[in-house]
Amino acid sequence: MKCDLHVHSWHSGMCTTPLVGRICRESYSDPQQVYSVLKDRGMDLVTLTDHDSIGAANALRRYPDYFLSEEVTCRMPSGTVAHIGVYDITVKQHLEIQRRRTDLGALLSYLTERRLLFAINHVFSSLTGRRATEDFVLFEDYFPAVETRSGQMLAAHNRHARVFANRRGRAGIGGSDSHALPSAGSAYTDVPEARNKAEFFEGIRAGLAQASGGQGGYFKLTRDVFHITASMMREKPWTVTLAPLAMLVPVATLGILAGEMAFAWRWSRQVNTLSREPKAQWFDSTKTAAGVPMWP
Repeated sequence: MKCDLHVHSWHSGMCTTPLVGRICRESYSDPQQVYSVLKDRGMDLVTLTDHDSIGAANALRRYPDYFLSEEVTCRMPSGTVAHIGVYDITVKQHLEIQRRRTDLGALLSYLTERRLLFAINHVFSSLTGRRATEDFVLFEDYFPAVETRSGQMLAAHNRHARVFANRRGRAGIGGSDSHALPSAGSAYTDVPEARNKAEFFEGIRAGLAQASGGQGGYFKLTRDVFHITASMMREKPWTVTLAPLAMLVPVATLGILAGEMAFAWRWSRQVNTLSREPKAQWFDSTKTAAGVPMWP
């Protein structure tokens, strides 16, 4: 079974880029359209991972092959920000997750007590800002899965993420990180022998998942940014006056990718080539506050 485990819709809210975030959304994709595109591209299961939102569920919960997920914006103990994919949740669990997302210890306790699958997304990306060495220690020690195939990250980034996941035998998963319909379903998680959702998640837990599909690149990113820009102009016609600035998009995306390459090279070299330090005694990963063993 195949499922794109990282997809956005207009429920992801406004763009987090300074100034641009005042007028432009993270995504303009309609949830129903996202569902249809994912099905057309061979996904057996469908989920949307909007930023701190499950708003897409209102349109999609009627489909038996849809399940609820989200991408949680979490504050790390170091003060940095990380994006955590959390999958197959309920509305009540979403509310509890959002209450805890500024306290990583409380969030991890909650997720592990309920045996929810969660993953660190785009682990070597600068999209969420700066990173600290202690962040990677926490990702490696306490996260059961790592996004090792992102449809928006360059091949080198995904390769570094795969090495990182393999260091402690963490599950590798894939998703398109699509903010525009053309990229939806371009990367995905495949559990070949699974016949239903339960077996799909058990397969991930058992290390049987394959992170598959395409990867990011200059032309793909530039296309998606133009797609989002055009959607913004349709929603807010007055922004057509900014159209001349669109000529800067190819330059901007080139700069973004250059920065991403440098960031990934620096941190992957520092993290993946160092000898493994003993587990940080910050959060007991063998059991949660309720005494429930953590998996896997």
